[in-house]
Amino acid sequence: MSGRHWLIDGMNLIGSRPNRWWKDPGRAIRELIEDLEDHAGRSGEPITVVFDFRPKGLRVGTSRGIKVRFADGGSQAADRMIADMVHEHPDPHTLKVVTSDRPLRQLVEAGGAEVVGAGTFRRHLEGR
Repeated sequence: MSGRHWLIDGMNLIGSRPNRWWKDPGRAIRELIEDLEDHAGRSGEPITVVFDFRPKGLRVGTSRGIKVRFADGGSQAADRMIADMVHEHPDPHTLKVVTSDRPLRQLVEAGGAEVVGAGTFRRHLEGR
């Protein structure tokens, strides 16, 4: 996987691992951010991750090489934000969107971005 900019549907990626994350989604978000920070540090690949909500005490911004964004507006807010980011990007062909959500996949591919499934990226993230 080359050095393009990763744009990640955070909750979709979290959901790709059935580890009972739903019992503490805030912890799952924090753990994913740590995993992505480690990956960005090792690979040098730029990463933006978008979540549907913000856990208490977690702030928006850039954190150790990744951009963390939180969408307002409910369960599909991150999908809308990601689609908007692709369609507003000056060169969407440089983006690799991580999601297994079919409607989001269709929107971002129509906007010119490449899509990588959450399971495929999870294996990439874990070095498999």
